Amino acid sequence: MNPIILSAACSIIICLIITPLLIPFLKRLKFGQSIREEGPSWHQKKSGTPTMGGISFIIASVVATLIAMSFTHRVRYDLLIPMLTAVAYGVVGFIDDFIKVVKKQNLGLSAKQKFLAQLLVAILSTIAMVYLGFIDNTLIIPFIAKPIDIGFFMIPLTILVQLSVVNSVNLTDGLDGLATSITLIVSLFFLLCAILMNSVISLFIAAIAGGCLAFLFFNAHPAKVFMGDTGSLFLGGAIAVTATMLKMPIILIIVGGVYLMETLSVILQVASFKLTGKRIFKMSPIHHHFEMCGLNEVKIVLLFSTATLLLCILGYVAVKPFLTSILPYIAC
Repeated sequence: MNPIILSAACSIIICLIITPLLIPFLKRLKFGQSIREEGPSWHQKKSGTPTMGGISFIIASVVATLIAMSFTHRVRYDLLIPMLTAVAYGVVGFIDDFIKVVKKQNLGLSAKQKFLAQLLVAILSTIAMVYLGFIDNTLIIPFIAKPIDIGFFMIPLTILVQLSVVNSVNLTDGLDGLATSITLIVSLFFLLCAILMNSVISLFIAAIAGGCLAFLFFNAHPAKVFMGDTGSLFLGGAIAVTATMLKMPIILIIVGGVYLMETLSVILQVASFKLTGKRIFKMSPIHHHFEMCGLNEVKIVLLFSTATLLLCILGYVAVKPFLTSILPYIAC
C-alpha cells in the first residue's frame, strides 16, 4: 500500500476508534468545557461538553505517521521533528486545558506563560530543523517560479510563523467543527504540494488530514466533544512546520486566510476599542460577529470552509509557477 494512503487511513481508523472511547472517559473525569461569559449567550448551553478531545487525533496522527515511516525502512528525522514539534504544542495546550477543567478557570495559563512556552517550542524546533538541514534560507513567492534567498531572516521568520499560526488556529476554534474543517482543507492543500514535491512530510500531513476528517464526525455541530487547546495548538504547530519545510510560509498567508482573518479581527477590535472606545465588530473573533448578525454555526462553518477552499485554489495557482519549474509535466 502507498505509505501516504496508509498514513491517512490509519489516522482515520485510529481516531474513529479512540474518540468514542475518549468522550465518556472525559465525562467521567468531568473534563467539561467552561464557556466564557463574554461570548455569545447561547453558547452557555455548551458548558460541560467534554474538551481535550484533540488527544484522539494527536494519538491517531502520531501512530499513523510512525506506521507509515516504518515503510521507509529507516528513521526519518524529517518526519519526527515536525511531529514532535506539533506534539510539544499539544502538550502546552493540554496543560492549559487541564488548568481550565481542574481548577474551573476558563483562562487557563496566563498569556505570558502560554507565550513563553510556545516561544520555547518554536525556538527549539527551529534550531533542530536548521541544524539538520530540513529548512534552508529560501522561500517560495506567489506567482514566481524561482524561490528567493532571505538569508538569516529565515530563522526569525520560522519562529514567527509557528507562533502566529498556532495562536490563529486556537482563535479559530470557537464554533463546532470550524477549526477542524478549515484545517482539514488546508492540510489537504499542503498534502498535494508535498506529494508533487516528493517530500516525506506528506506522510505526516496525510495523517493530520485523516485525523481531522475522523474527528469532524464528533466535532461537527452539535459537537459531542471539543478539541480544546490541546488539539488546536497541535494542529497549528503541524500546519506551521509543514508550511515551513515546504518553503511555503508566504503561501500559508493565502491558504490560511481564514486563520489570518480571525486573528486580525481580534487585533483590530482591541486596537479600535482602546483608541476610540468603539468596536468594529459586534464580537470578535470574527466568527462570533457573524453569529451576532444572525447566521447559525453550520452556515458559518460552511461559509468559512468554502472561503478556505477557494483560497487553497488561489494558493495552488500562486505556487504553480514554482511547481512547474521543478515538475515540467504539470500542465500550465
